[in-house]
Amino acid sequence: MSETHTALRSMHDLGLAAWFGGSLMGALGVNSAATKVNDPSQRLPVASAGWARWTPVNAAAIGAHLTGAVGELVTESPRMAVQRGVGRASTLKTGLTLGALAVTGYSRLLGMRLEKAGGPPVDGTTEPNSHTPANVASCQRQMKLLQWAVPVLTGALVVVTAYMGEQQKPGRVFRGMLARVGMLGGAPRTMGKMAAISMATRRMAMRGGPSSMPKTMGKVAALGMAKRRMAGSGR
Repeated sequence: MSETHTALRSMHDLGLAAWFGGSLMGALGVNSAATKVNDPSQRLPVASAGWARWTPVNAAAIGAHLTGAVGELVTESPRMAVQRGVGRASTLKTGLTLGALAVTGYSRLLGMRLEKAGGPPVDGTTEPNSHTPANVASCQRQMKLLQWAVPVLTGALVVVTAYMGEQQKPGRVFRGMLARVGMLGGAPRTMGKMAAISMATRRMAMRGGPSSMPKTMGKVAALGMAKRRMAGSGR
């Protein structure tokens, strides 16, 4: 792995870790701790102050994660073309990322509305009481659900990232490439797919891919040539 890839993966993983961990700590720590404040009118301002301090750090973490994710997508694009399953996993990961971004952004919007509300009496950060203004209570009810949506979505991203890491093992790459060109099913596929594999091999070599990748690609090419020879001889 090249230094560029190491930097991209570090940004991806550290950013996602902070995004997931911060949202989970906020739901379990900041929001829950605010209920311990004796004055009901100070519970919401205390929680809002905590979230306001975390927001710049969270934004930096999300930015780092997105930078790493885009970089990984570019460097792994040759594998997406030749290894079955990589494209589907990338699509799922993209969907989860967009969902987490949307929920995080909307949650922050609600949080800003609660900050501007001042100090209305509440039972907790996400729990209104009978004296809470209607507009504040509405934001709190939405936040009660959204506070868990962010760690769920980012946690799912952690799982998908781990799965995609498993896909990069030489054995998984080899089987995925065989499945992509149809060698596991019987008749050989078109020469175009073999040409795509050859092109992907060269791209990965130029981009500093894993040292075992050329050997894996060579095995696939050899199997493809053997299949074509057997088909030509009528066996």
